[in-house]
Amino acid sequence: MAKERDLDLVVVSPNQAPPVAKILDWGKYKYETEKRAKEAKKKQHTVDIKEVKMRYKIDVHDYEVRLRAAKKFLASGNKVKVVVMLRGREMQHSHLAVDLITKFQNEFEENTVIIEKKPQMEGRNVIMILAPQGK
Repeated sequence: MAKERDLDLVVVSPNQAPPVAKILDWGKYKYETEKRAKEAKKKQHTVDIKEVKMRYKIDVHDYEVRLRAAKKFLASGNKVKVVVMLRGREMQHSHLAVDLITKFQNEFEENTVIIEKKPQMEGRNVIMILAPQGK
């Protein structure tokens, strides 16, 4: 029947009993499945980890710029890694870095972000990871 219609006999489900086969144009079938896969990939959003770096002696305006950037990243569905860097003798004042990162965390409304990783020291940095709510 397939040869008469100048089409191909394609086994759709070989694992079933009896196997399911269709008479169709193989090239057209392959093109349509690739097109559907491409569309699905287009609509998919990959979650990136964006990084916001600062020092504990940060100025008010610079702090606000970092805060706006973090809010923008979270609004677009990405995670944000907040890093407060310490150098030299600043290591003695790590509690100030933790205070700054806690202040940064409190700037967000309660139901908008999830704290994936609480503020903690990692080497010479204090790190916290925020994720958008519902993602």
